[in-house]
Amino acid sequence: MTNQPKFYPSARPTAVIGGGTLGSRIALMLAGSGGEVRLYDPKAEQLDIAERYIDVELPKLVRARAGAVAGRVVYAKDLEPAIADTWMVVEAVPERLDLKKTIFSNLDRLAPKDAILASNSSSYPSSQMIDHVLNPSRVVSTHYYMPPEEIAVEVMSCGRTSDAVVAELMERLPLYGLVPFHVRKESVGFIFNRIWAAVKRESLEVVEEGVSTPAEVDHIFEVLLGSRGGPFRLMDKVGLDVALNIEEHYAAIRPGLPVGPRELLRRYINEGRLGLKSGKGFYTDYQQTPAAIS
Repeated sequence: MTNQPKFYPSARPTAVIGGGTLGSRIALMLAGSGGEVRLYDPKAEQLDIAERYIDVELPKLVRARAGAVAGRVVYAKDLEPAIADTWMVVEAVPERLDLKKTIFSNLDRLAPKDAILASNSSSYPSSQMIDHVLNPSRVVSTHYYMPPEEIAVEVMSCGRTSDAVVAELMERLPLYGLVPFHVRKESVGFIFNRIWAAVKRESLEVVEEGVSTPAEVDHIFEVLLGSRGGPFRLMDKVGLDVALNIEEHYAAIRPGLPVGPRELLRRYINEGRLGLKSGKGFYTDYQQTPAAIS
């Protein structure tokens, strides 16, 4: 029995706070290993949307991921029962720092004393969320990537996270079919998003300067890197408004970034070209606008 892991996903539930696009997808990812996941949102309508999404996507994830086992997702409108007995709670509420500070204060007060409190935020490091947290040693950032088929999770300290919490996540997340990466120093954008932001920014600048076109940039990525699509097709999938918000955030904390990429995005947005969700963005070959999950 010495080779058996000390922890199983079915041993204790996890909880996700926020039933929107990111929260519902994180709940889906955690539900693929046989355990219980509680998805909390105070809005019943949002929980209904999330439930319909997970009901459709969980069987697909189980079929696609080796070793996956469908778990149980519980949809909760009350916070305290949603986080009772959990070993980890993941915050995935909208990117408002005041809201996140309130959430973490409540989680610190109501969650089991040994539960890990994690933020999925890519805009704000968890160090900015702990003003009213009495035990910041259990607060950490765990950044999940989308779509749910992407299994990387970045783990970053809040600056006061205990080494034991980081080690626990690095050991347990693979049991959920995920691959954790330790971000060893606080970094806005973590590892991949910082690198990817530079790629997107320079791609936008190349088009803004008239050096190339979105389709040509994507095609050279495909030819040289063997990628499926390129930065412009991917920005269409994410949403050009979201891409602009990310660029604005980086520009606010890193003075000197070029303005051309943001100006190009604004021009497309002002024309109603938001990407896949509006039916057109850098590309206009989308057949229909997908149902939004907000």
